[in-house]
Parts: sequence; structure tokens; C-alpha cells
Amino acid sequence: MTGGVTQIVVEDDDGEVRLDRFLRRRAPHLTQGQIEKLVRTGQVRVDGARAKANDRLRAGQRVRIPPLPAETPRAPGGVAPRDAALAQGLVLFKDDDVLVLNKPAGLAAQGGARTPRHVDGLLDALKFERDERPKLVHRLDRDTSGVLVLARHARAAAALAAALRARDADKIYWAIVLGAPRPSAGEIRGWMRKAPGPGEADREMMRRCAQNDEGAVFAVTHYVTLSDAGGKAAWMALKPETGRTHQLRFHMAEIGHAILGDPKYVGDRPTPGGLAKGLHLHARALRIPHPTKGVLQVQAPLPPHMEASFAALGFDARSARDPFAAFA
Repeated sequence: MTGGVTQIVVEDDDGEVRLDRFLRRRAPHLTQGQIEKLVRTGQVRVDGARAKANDRLRAGQRVRIPPLPAETPRAPGGVAPRDAALAQGLVLFKDDDVLVLNKPAGLAAQGGARTPRHVDGLLDALKFERDERPKLVHRLDRDTSGVLVLARHARAAAALAAALRARDADKIYWAIVLGAPRPSAGEIRGWMRKAPGPGEADREMMRRCAQNDEGAVFAVTHYVTLSDAGGKAAWMALKPETGRTHQLRFHMAEIGHAILGDPKYVGDRPTPGGLAKGLHLHARALRIPHPTKGVLQVQAPLPPHMEASFAALGFDARSARDPFAAFA
């Protein structure tokens, strides 16, 4: 352990940030699991009281932070040269306030005991001309590719987080699903919660539940079919109105059209032959108020495995030049 107990006052610039994110800003070397354990065991307190990792802080509150585990020494320069080149090659957009990455499938946003390589561990390579380390303001599943937004300073992080929390942002995902949904466009809504799955890898699977079940959250997804490969598979545009864990994957499986390559949320429809492996879910576009000027709108090109499956199924990404048009 390093250092002693500290008391940090939440500032106006921090915004109404979640407690776990507040801690991550001050100790970016800690994993999400380490942070949640510190909060769960009462070592981290807010105004002297126990709190939850997802509690939102207000300016003026006092956060007790215990001695923290020492940071594991990094390679010279913070990130190995090969990893730094990888991280910088992912940048789609950069200005004084915001970075946008095209996260590849297979790269986790945050680390854990079995996840040594992740976006959070590459952030020192994305400082560019600034001294401050960028901050994740939202996450994508490890196997989901596409648009991932980083804030380049605390004020930008607060503004972006507030826009996401107020549902001021439009997110468009592209997916290939098994079968062809009928109707071809619609809305999926209902209650869901985390519940243990049948295996060790399914510890955070979402399940359908009733409103009054412990841990129940309400989720809404809008969907539009962009193209149909003879009823065997379909290219979908998905727009989540809420941002729940595994929401899109769970919702598509719930209506009988699981996303191609999803190892957790599977259905009984056959998978066409000759398609690429991997989860076929891609965060295609994001439109969000910029922290200091206008509106930020960005698109991420398809990952190689989805490009290959698009070609095999006869889908043409160029036919949907405006990802938001399907929901206009």
C-alpha cells in the first residue's frame, strides 16, 4: 500500500460524476474490480457514510480515500512503443477537448485480473501535446468494435458524461443478426437484470425479469433492418435509448435474432456458412454535444471481420451513407 488516508472535496468541474469514475481519475492504475472492492468494503466513504460505486457525487461532498495499492511500474514512456503505435493508430478525431477512437474487437475498454491489455492501459500514449491523461467517458464490450469517446481533461469529461446521462447523445450500432426480424423495424423494451449464467464465463449475463425484481433496470432499443440476405441473416441498425450492460445483444436474442458470433446470447437459428468469426456488433456512429462548441458527429469504419461477412452476404455499407437516417 502507498500513502495515507486522504479526504478529497468534489469540485464543480467534476460534475455529477459516478464515485467509481471519480476514483479512477485519481488512481488510473486501479482496475474496476479493485475500485469496487474498496467501495464495497467501506474503505471509500462519502461524507463519512458508505456508498455504492455507481452513486453520483455532488460538488462539496468529501470523499475518503484509503491508502491505495502501488502502481505497477510501466515500460519507459508509460506504454511500450508497439502498444503506443497501436493506440495512436485508432484515433478517428482529436481536438483540445475530445479524442475518439475506433476500438477494435477483442480489446477491452478497462482491465481486470485476466485482461492485461486494455484501452485504459494505453491512455498514456494518447496524451499527445497535453500533460493530462485522457479519460474514458463510456465503455464498449470487449468484443464490440467502433466509436469510443475519451475526454482530454476533467471539464470535458464532466460535460460528455452529463450529455450521455441526459440521453442527449445519439448512438448508432450496426450488427448482423441471424434470421430477418419481422416486422423489419420496431422497438424492443422491457426489464432486465444481471444474473449468473450457466458457466464461469457467464457471470454477467442479463436475464429478463419483472419490474420489482432486485437489480431490475428498464431498457429500450430501436431497430431497423437495412438489408436482408434471403431470410438467413440481416444487417441491422440499432439505436439504444438506454445504455444497459449487453443491452443490444440481449434484446436481439430476446426477439429470436441473436447477433452473429455472440457466444453468450445465442438462439436456435442456424449460422450461414462462410462467414467470419467474432461478434458482429459495431458502434458505427455517435452524435453528442461537444464540450465547448457545437455538436460532435463521428463514424467508425467496419472492422475486418464484419467487412468480410458483409461481402459474403451481399451487404453494401455504402448504401447507408448516413447512419442516423434510418431513425430520422
